[in-house]
Amino acid sequence: MNLSHLKKLTKDEILGGSFGLERETLRVHSKGELSLTPHPKIFGDKLTNPIVTTDFSESQIEIVSPTFDNIDEAFSTFCSLSDMVNEALPENEYFWFHSLPCILPDEYEIPVAHYGDDEEGIKSEQYRMKLAEKYGLKKQMISGIHFNFSFADETLKKLYPYYDYPTFEEFKNEVYLKISRNYIRYCWLVIYLTGSSISCHETFTDECIKLMDKKDDFDSYYSTKGTSLRNGSCGYKNLKKLYPSYSSVEEFTQDISSYIESGDLSEAKELYTQIRLKPKDPKDLLNSLKDTGIEYVEIRTLDINPFYRCGLTKRDMQFLHLFIIYMLVKNESDYENWQEEALINEELSAERAFDDEMRLIRDGEKITLKEWGMELINEMHYMVDELGIYYHDMLDLMTLRLENPHVTYSQRLAKLIEKQGYVNTIRDLSLKNKHKNKNTKINEMKKYRRLALK
Repeated sequence: MNLSHLKKLTKDEILGGSFGLERETLRVHSKGELSLTPHPKIFGDKLTNPIVTTDFSESQIEIVSPTFDNIDEAFSTFCSLSDMVNEALPENEYFWFHSLPCILPDEYEIPVAHYGDDEEGIKSEQYRMKLAEKYGLKKQMISGIHFNFSFADETLKKLYPYYDYPTFEEFKNEVYLKISRNYIRYCWLVIYLTGSSISCHETFTDECIKLMDKKDDFDSYYSTKGTSLRNGSCGYKNLKKLYPSYSSVEEFTQDISSYIESGDLSEAKELYTQIRLKPKDPKDLLNSLKDTGIEYVEIRTLDINPFYRCGLTKRDMQFLHLFIIYMLVKNESDYENWQEEALINEELSAERAFDDEMRLIRDGEKITLKEWGMELINEMHYMVDELGIYYHDMLDLMTLRLENPHVTYSQRLAKLIEKQGYVNTIRDLSLKNKHKNKNTKINEMKKYRRLALK
C-alpha cells in the first residue's frame, strides 16, 4: 500500500472502520482460587447470549462487544460491559485480571464448558475435551484480549483504482494479507509495549515456571526479564510450529487443509496465531474464506492489563489501531524465512525483553529490541505526519516505554509482586477493578443489560 494513496483519503476515512473487542477472564473466589461453579445463571444460555459466554471452561467467561465504527464508542462500551458483568458475578466472586491463571485445582477438577445436550452443544464440548487431552487443561486457563478490526469497504473502494487487481475482493484480501504478514513480523513490539503476564502460581505448568527467575514468599513465581509469558514458548501455541502461506487466500486455505489432513490440526480454528484472518462465516472458516474472502482481522496479542478496570487502556487500543495502518503501508522484507524468524523474535520479546544480552534477529542479523523498536516508532511518527492524523503524544508514550523499561506494565507489576507476592497483587488489583465501576451509568447500558443478563 502506497502512503501517497492513503493521503488522498480524509482523516475520518483513514481512522474509520469496524472495531470490536473480546476478553476471556477467569472467575475466582476467596483468596485467588479458581471458581468451580457452573457458568452463572444470570447470564442465561451461553450459546445464545451475544455478549456473555464461556471460552474453554465453565470458569472462564468471555465478553464479546458489539462492533462500532470508531474506537471511542467501542472502548467505552466494552469497559461498561466489563463493569456490568463483573458486578453481576456472585458477591464472593471476581474476575482475575491477569492472563496467566490464579490458584488452580488438580487438573481433572477444572470444569470444561458445557453447551447443552443437543448435537451442537455436544460437538462444542467434545472439541474442548480433545484440546484438553492435547494441550493440557491448565494451559487452557490462559486468557487474553482480542481486537477485531476492518477498514470500511467504502474506504477500500476509494483505494482500489490505484492498484492492479482483477477484482475488488482480491484487492481487499491483499490488504488484510499484507497487514497479517507484517503484523507477524513485528508483533514482538506490541508484546513488549503492552505485555503484562509475568507470573504464575505453583499450581500452573512447570513449562512456564521454568521461564521465571524469581520466587515470591507465597508459592508463586515471576519473571524480571520477560514481558508476556502468555506470548512466550509456554503459552497456548500449536504443538508443532506451523507456517501457512499468507501470499493468497487460496494458498493459506490449502495449507490449513493440509495441516488438518496430516493431523497437526483438528480443524481450522485450532491454528493459534498472533493474527487471524476472519471470514463472514466463522463456522465454515475455510470455505467462507475461499468463497467470500477476508472480512476482518483478529489481533490476539494483548494481555489482560491488571491496572485498568476492563483489562485494557484506550491508549493501547489506539496504538494497536495505528500499528495496523502502519503494517499496511510498511514495505515488506524479502527475507525467505521470515515466519520462522518472527516466531523467534516473538518469544524473545515475551521471555527476555529486559535481558541486556538478548538480541532480536532482523533478516538474519542481530539487533537490540530498543534500537529496532525506536526505528519502527520513528517511522510511525513520519506516517502520522504525512497522513495528518497527529498521534504524536501516544507515540511518545510508547517511546517512553522503550527508553525507560520501568514504566512498562510488566516491570511495574514485577515491583508489586516482589513486595507482596503474585496472588496477593493480582487479587488486590482485581478487587479494585471490581469496585471501581460503582459509578457505571446503568441507564446507558439498559440495551446491553437486556441482552447480557437474564
